[in-house]
Amino acid sequence: MTNNHEPHVPSDRPSASRKPSGAGPQITLRSPAELADALPYMLGFHPTDSLVMVAVHGEGGRFGGRLRVGIPVSPDEWEETAQQTADCLIRGSERRGGKPDGIVLFLCQEPGEDETGQRVMTRLRPFAQRVRLACGALEVPVLEAVCLSAGRLWSYVCPDARCCPAEGTRLAAVGTSVMAAAATFAGLQVRGSLKDIEGRLAPLTGPEADAMERALDEAAIALVPKILDGATREEVAAETLALARTLMRRITLAPPAQGRRGADDRDDGLLTHDEAAALILGLQDRETRDRAAEWMEGDEAAPALRLWRALARRAVGAYTEHAAAPLTLAGWVSWSTGDEPTARIALGMALEADADYRFAQLLHHACNEGIDPEGLRQCLREERRRREPRSRRRPAAGRPPGRRRRITSGRDSRRPAGSGQ
Repeated sequence: MTNNHEPHVPSDRPSASRKPSGAGPQITLRSPAELADALPYMLGFHPTDSLVMVAVHGEGGRFGGRLRVGIPVSPDEWEETAQQTADCLIRGSERRGGKPDGIVLFLCQEPGEDETGQRVMTRLRPFAQRVRLACGALEVPVLEAVCLSAGRLWSYVCPDARCCPAEGTRLAAVGTSVMAAAATFAGLQVRGSLKDIEGRLAPLTGPEADAMERALDEAAIALVPKILDGATREEVAAETLALARTLMRRITLAPPAQGRRGADDRDDGLLTHDEAAALILGLQDRETRDRAAEWMEGDEAAPALRLWRALARRAVGAYTEHAAAPLTLAGWVSWSTGDEPTARIALGMALEADADYRFAQLLHHACNEGIDPEGLRQCLREERRRREPRSRRRPAAGRPPGRRRRITSGRDSRRPAGSGQ
């Protein structure tokens, strides 16, 4: 699995994954079309506007680390992106046990207005060439480079028009290939497209966003001074967590909805703007956020994830940086419950909202390095066990105020519980 740390790529942060170990069907991929069909199962979602690189090891061509990064809009950024992604994948593979023997490269982008798939392929050819040169400079050849657009594929490597015609090769219908059948048998899931997953976490727009921003302004006037004051910060924390529990119960009891869009619309309707604003601002406190991170498993995980997604959508306008907290919590619950592809996307979006958000940085790195989340779960369970007996006692009178902290940026200033900082 490759390291996702890539601070200078402008479109988004690289995302990596590794095929889980264990028994399962082995599929031999013999053509660019078969490689393209396998791509969503390797990532866990259909990539859009993405450069995807897959490391290949050994004579049999075993797949290793995978890396995804958004395709920069400006060609001026292609050279830097190519060098950074090649270094990220190859150096990361070396740290984890072996330099790749080759790399398979995918460029995935749908046509823009008045553009064809073939035109996309031609436009991105210089970018593919830069990536190939960057990998070659690190002594790892690109074995295959494929462009996927408008339901067709083109190889940048194969010169034979008999197998790689100029008009491209039509991709198989989704779910109809041998790879799809094998993946279904192995229990692998494709969780929609990257755009779909990001859309569930993206901020609201239009009149609803305007109303939400006004609610955040009003809540900030009331809550921020109390959070900054050590004498009242614990009071705000208790109110924040109590409100979160109330909303989780409300979410749990809500009737089911059809489809992801319907489910998100229903969840949005279960939260008032004032409730969402109070939670978004309350979660800017590190200790409050860490206690919320304890809702990571069992019956608490599903309603918590729905709540964090809804809050991420409500962090709008001048408060988009505040989305780092609910996005990180959404990524953490997804990772804790086994959904690594969604976890990486959510954590990457948290770092887009606030590149210095320490908890997101730690989780993002750990998820991409294949670290078992159970270690952090154990820390959070133990912290909860230690605290809950004390939570039934009244706080001591005259407790000295805690340290003041700046919360308007939404950035961590202290170590998150159990994070290993």
